[in-house]
This record gives sequence, C-alpha cells and structure tokens, in this order.
Amino acid sequence: MRRICGYGATIAVTPYLLIKLAWTFGLFLPTEQMGDASWRAINAATAVLAAVGIMLAMAFCRPWGERLPAWLVALPVWVGTGLLVPMLLLAPVLGPAAMTRDKEAGAADFWVYEQIFVMVSLVGVGICLPLALAGYVKARWPEALDGPIDCGELPGHTWQLQITLGRLIAAGCILIGVIKVFWAVGGTLGIDPVMLDDRDVWWRLLTLSVGMWAFAGAWGLLVLTTRRGSRRFLPPMAVAWISSGMLFSYNTYDLLTAIRPDARPTPEYPLARMLTTEAGIVLGVIMGMIILLVLHDRRRALRGEL
Repeated sequence: MRRICGYGATIAVTPYLLIKLAWTFGLFLPTEQMGDASWRAINAATAVLAAVGIMLAMAFCRPWGERLPAWLVALPVWVGTGLLVPMLLLAPVLGPAAMTRDKEAGAADFWVYEQIFVMVSLVGVGICLPLALAGYVKARWPEALDGPIDCGELPGHTWQLQITLGRLIAAGCILIGVIKVFWAVGGTLGIDPVMLDDRDVWWRLLTLSVGMWAFAGAWGLLVLTTRRGSRRFLPPMAVAWISSGMLFSYNTYDLLTAIRPDARPTPEYPLARMLTTEAGIVLGVIMGMIILLVLHDRRRALRGEL
C-alpha cells in the first residue's frame, strides 16, 4: 500500500506540475494578468512544490528514502500536509468557486476548466501522499504513530516547557480561530464596509477552514503537552501536525500573494489582515517547534523503556 500510494501521488501531481510549468513560461495563460512577473514567480514556486511532492512520494515508497536526512523529509512534509489535507476537504466546493473567479477575471471558457485538473491533482495527492507518508513514518519513526500518549519520563525532559508554551500557543490559536470563524459566518468587525459584497464563497470557506484548524490545533497541542484528553498518541499528533503546517503555509501564501501589484483586495482592513496573517505564521512555527520537543522526549522515553 505504501508503494501504491507513493506512485499514485506521483501520477496525480504530474498534471498540476505541467500546468504550472506552462504558466511559468507564459504558455496557455488563462488571463493576461498571469503573464506578469509576480504571477510567474508564484507559478514557478508552486511548480517547485509539485516537484518536491513527486520526490517525496518516490522517497516514501523506495528504500533509498529511509536514508535521507530527517529534516529533508520533515520540513516539506510539514508544509505539504498543511496545504493539502485542508484543501482536500474543501475541494468539492472550492473547485467550482475557482472556476467562477476565473470567469469573473475574464478567462477564456476553455481555460476556466483547468481548475478541474488542478483540483483532481490536489485531491489525488492529498489522499495518496499522507497514506504513503504513514507507511514511511511507521517504518522509520514508529514512536510518532504508535503507542499511548503517556510513555513515561526521563531526567532532562522538557515537559514543563512544553506545557507552558503549549498553553500560550493554544490561547493564540483560539483567538485566531474566533476571529476567523466570526468573519466567515458574517461578522463585520474588522471588515471594510466597502468590501462587504466581496466576501464570496471562496473567501468564506478559506477563512472558516483556517479558523476551524486553529481550534483543532489548540486541542491537539494541549493534549500532546498535558497528556490528557486522548489515550492514543496518534490523533492529537496528527491534528497538531496538520494544523501547525496549515497555519504556516496558508498564511505565508496569503502574505506572498498580497504583495503582488495586481493582488485582489480582501474584505479585511489591511491592518487586521496583516496582524492575523503574521500571527498565524508565528503560531504555526512555534507549534511545530513544540511538536519536535514532544517527539524528542517521547523517543528518549521509549528507548529508555526498551
């Protein structure tokens, strides 16, 4: 299954890679705006991410992948799962919403449907890559998946630091979650009154997704650090991992797209958007650091028991 899913992810992401490469070189552009240097840079960056995804998928299903340095695997996987898993849940609605946006931007009718290929690729890799990753992690780092949440302590652990940081970051995640969900359901505090009608389905769903994953990340982080709320280690670990990657990657992408000359204005006031975006990036990074502390102490404790 690990091998099948690795090859499946490679096949699924290939159309996305080809589309992004074509746009990077100015070929088959849906709109004239996408010929600008800023758009080409973004398409080049996403093409690189797709190529990295293919390399990771091959690493997960081939023996040489287990000899790669841990950071070379963990960092792109953290960003990739944060991007793909939330998108997988939203794809059935975001696909049609993206097509509507393309039509409003003046895209040719034929190229509006390139979003179908993009969404199929994202859904395919969003399903196959995590399954291949699960097999890879189980073979290389079994302590990250198996066992009870409390595995004992050893001298020199960082448990108290984890609890303190976990509570602070969880509070920040809850605050971000409240703000995002408030905006997604129609709250207007922090929203430019002139832009109220621009809160389309795309914006509402992405805003709601960030808010819900922030709430989920707060739960996962508190359970991991306090070791209460779940008997097994995997559920809070998976939730905290995806949430931290999602907060970092989505907010970083928003920050990069906001500086484009032709960037589409968003309904939030600029200051509110900047504060929530940058706070999301910081929260995601610190959550990732706490997860590393948890995994480090857990591995030492399990080895001590053995």
